[in-house]
Amino acid sequence: MSATTLKTLQNVFMAQSCPRNRHLDTQYRRDRCAPDMCNLLPTQVGKCAWTSISSMQLHHLAKYKSCTWNRKTVYCNAVSATSTTPMEKVDFRKLQNGSDIRGVAVAGVEGEPVNLTNLGTEAIAAAFAMWLLDRKKPDASRRLRVSIGHDSRISAQALQDAVSRGIASAGLDVIQYGLASTPAMFNSTLTVNEEFFCPVDGSIMITASHLPYNRNGFKFFTNGGGLGKADIKDILERATSIYDKIYVEGFENREKTDSAVKKVDYMSVYTSDLVKAVRRAAQDIEKPLEGFHIVVDAGNGAGGFFAATVLEPLGAITTGSQFLEPDGMFPNHIPNPEDKAAMKAITQAVLDNKADLGIIFDTDVDRSAAVDSTGSEFNRNRLIALMSAIVLEEHPGTTIVTDSVTSDGLTTFIEKKLGGKHHRFKRGYKNVIDEAIRLNSVGEESHLAIETSGHGALKENHWLDDGAYTMVKLLNKLASARASGTGVGSEVLTHLVEGLDEPAVAVELRLKIDQNHVDLKGGSFRDYGEAVLQHLESKIDGDPKLQKAPVNYEGVYYVDFMTTGPCFWLWWLVPSEIISS
Repeated sequence: MSATTLKTLQNVFMAQSCPRNRHLDTQYRRDRCAPDMCNLLPTQVGKCAWTSISSMQLHHLAKYKSCTWNRKTVYCNAVSATSTTPMEKVDFRKLQNGSDIRGVAVAGVEGEPVNLTNLGTEAIAAAFAMWLLDRKKPDASRRLRVSIGHDSRISAQALQDAVSRGIASAGLDVIQYGLASTPAMFNSTLTVNEEFFCPVDGSIMITASHLPYNRNGFKFFTNGGGLGKADIKDILERATSIYDKIYVEGFENREKTDSAVKKVDYMSVYTSDLVKAVRRAAQDIEKPLEGFHIVVDAGNGAGGFFAATVLEPLGAITTGSQFLEPDGMFPNHIPNPEDKAAMKAITQAVLDNKADLGIIFDTDVDRSAAVDSTGSEFNRNRLIALMSAIVLEEHPGTTIVTDSVTSDGLTTFIEKKLGGKHHRFKRGYKNVIDEAIRLNSVGEESHLAIETSGHGALKENHWLDDGAYTMVKLLNKLASARASGTGVGSEVLTHLVEGLDEPAVAVELRLKIDQNHVDLKGGSFRDYGEAVLQHLESKIDGDPKLQKAPVNYEGVYYVDFMTTGPCFWLWWLVPSEIISS
């Protein structure tokens, strides 16, 4: 093995050995770790002793030619390379995760071999191009355009290059956005601006949301929204055929894509639209948030733009914002509004800086949450309640579609206090959004689809699950209240959720099913899950204190029971997507 490849492996694995003391400055942590990099990889004379890493994995790791470590920022520069290493077979079906594609893109975690390779990515991108050509059916006068963006993950650049090659190989133009958010990628299919080559015909976001640093994946969009499960299955089947053809015929020169690739700063267009939305809500005041102190926590994902390019132009003070710099190792906390450590971090930032509001995003900014000036969180049921209150002021009586694990207290709040209708549906943000669209199509007005995870989509925003736009709706309320003289500070938001009856304890357990367990007896995950559901149902039917909810989706059972004290709510959940994966 070459010295260059050994150095590459050292760069990739270096971050795992760094101490994770959040009280130390990020630069200090990296400076301490840097001298020890040479000791991280066990070597023999001229050979690599890391025998569990396959030749194909080494090939892909070698594309990280150099890593430059700047203060609080990781920049990994990938280069294209033609490999003579034999190809490994890829089971593309296992990369499907509902309406997304996800896999392991970086080696180094025990028991998680790389299955999202650069060549496999190339095949997936080419398959999406074929899928798009079949549906758009362009004439010979123009080429279809596909935009590509990515979050802060360390594998992003290499995968972006691979996606570009796959798209260009099918004869489509590639528009690279670089670091971007998932909502911006969908938005690029709707924007009309020829300077930025918009609208594009299709869009690909390279992200694995809040999953660990070694994972990555893809989300796909057209102007009709995000692709569904059937579309992803179709693309992966096409990718299998494309990959098998390469497997049989060998490697070809697919490196000449420069003429088909253009690079633009589309995020400036997207953020400008967010700023305009807040100004409109405040009667066209230039700086409607002037004097408001709002801190942002991006978790070192892609959401750091929000402080400087959205809040500050609106006049807000953003000092105390944290983890805005993109760092694909996520050294401070998981970028996830559902994560307790993440919510604790933004809450502490609000209290320490005496801020009016705190905003936190997940890695690719399609989810968000907030914290008021007292440290009270707006996430899960409370975020749904807050967004419902805002939307029902604008659209009285509308139906609010949520996932299945929301509480009866939320139902009472939406229907009794706000005068709306609460419609529970299957878990999964795409399921919730599609249900809201369906309701509108049959005459039942719905303006909000939102999950407890923080995914929120509005009819006014083309049903795009956009964490930044969700926060803009909160900012609109702050700005409009100030402009009309009806309220000051985040108390305006806090008052909107007064009367929400919240559960004293809410616990979610995610259990991993052992496929080799004796209970499975060679059966499928789905069969095992169905057996669990039958067991739970028999328990419920046999206990007079328990009642099964009249409406259930995808194996969700909701029951409540009365004791001598308060009322408790329980949810039994075995999602079919997990069972069948």
